[in-house]
Amino acid sequence: MAQGSSSRQSPSQPAFKGLAWIGGLVATLAAAAIGAVLAVFFAATVVVIALMSSALLALAGLAMRARRTVRARAPSDPNLIEARNVGGHSWVAYGWHDRA
Repeated sequence: MAQGSSSRQSPSQPAFKGLAWIGGLVATLAAAAIGAVLAVFFAATVVVIALMSSALLALAGLAMRARRTVRARAPSDPNLIEARNVGGHSWVAYGWHDRA
């Protein structure tokens, strides 16, 4: 007779078969519950990321609007001219050629 043949079953195997079925059912339910909890967690994470990105876009829009609406103040002294730094040590003056 060959060792490990499956044609012969021990009398206690049906009891283990039912126990294995119950264990498999418990493991399946536990895996489904853990999967459901992880799905809810990741869905909440996506919602939080969407809210934060929409708030960031709203603030960027407000900043751009505020930047467009800001007007340069007119100098109080008529002899002053406006100059802007264009990089490094380079400056460009505006309005000096309009003076009479």
